Amino acid sequence: QFDDKRRALLLEQLGSSMHESKVEPKQTIPLLCKTLQQAWLVPPGADRTMNVLEYKAQTLAQLIRELWDTLERPCSEHIVSQALDFAHRRLDTLDPQRCVVVHGDPHPANALQVGVPRAGAESGYVFVDPEGFLCEPEYDLGVILRDWNEELLATADPLALAHQYCQLLARESGLDETSIWEWGFIERVSTGLYL
Repeated sequence: QFDDKRRALLLEQLGSSMHESKVEPKQTIPLLCKTLQQAWLVPPGADRTMNVLEYKAQTLAQLIRELWDTLERPCSEHIVSQALDFAHRRLDTLDPQRCVVVHGDPHPANALQVGVPRAGAESGYVFVDPEGFLCEPEYDLGVILRDWNEELLATADPLALAHQYCQLLARESGLDETSIWEWGFIERVSTGLYL
């Protein structure tokens, strides 16, 4: 089908999500990474330049500051300061040439099974509900890292388990573990304040 701008619209019947399938995080992470590798192939368009003021790290830092004040500082200042430091580091190390069109919200509930094997869905899943903006690919992996609260809270050492998830994300994607951790921390703090 075509919309009024003559762009193709793909309609495909999809199955259950990874979340509904109750796949363990250590099995989910490789599937999500493989699915993201395909998603990141979306062409960014002719203009790869980025307005730094619109960069995701800047908008999340602003959101964190505003919500922390509006909500009358509901968590420790140390946590907020760490998230803001990470956001500034992501901003300072920004390389527009590394940026891809990220999904923006690639959690397991947004990864749905394809009905039949096909090109572009080698993992057996595709993503739905994309936000689609230019960012470094580690951002999407940080979004994934903010998940699995039940598993983290059920273990004796949640920090160690979160680091294991981060290491697995880095290994499966071939991307920088520190950047993934920083994006995950920023996402967890901003999402926590937002919720």
